[in-house]
Amino acid sequence: MTMNTLRRLISLIDSRGSTAVETAMLIPVYSGLTLAVMTGGFLLFAAASLHFAVEGAARCSSVMTTQCTSASTTQTYATNHYYGPSIPVPTFTASTAACGHQVSGSVTYVLNAGVTSWNVPISATACFP
Repeated sequence: MTMNTLRRLISLIDSRGSTAVETAMLIPVYSGLTLAVMTGGFLLFAAASLHFAVEGAARCSSVMTTQCTSASTTQTYATNHYYGPSIPVPTFTASTAACGHQVSGSVTYVLNAGVTSWNVPISATACFP
């Protein structure tokens, strides 16, 4: 074997393992980013669902007076139209305000990171004349 052949073989051996090492270093980063995006999407879905339920209940209290006859039926309507995570259960309050029929809702979304968890409060208010 000549010296050039030996150097070429050594350079081939060194570069073959670098792809495996780089992949092993990047997989946890990409996995973490993927999980963070999914969790953020669930959080946005919970907020949008809460807004949908509150707006629908306020409208029901003003327009569909045969279905939402009292504050408790309006709260039940809002609970039935909330499609986000049900643990913990959101709380809804219905009242009559200066702007019309007002419905408020709140829920605490729990972001669980395995080692620790964060509580994110979400609230929404809607008023329909």
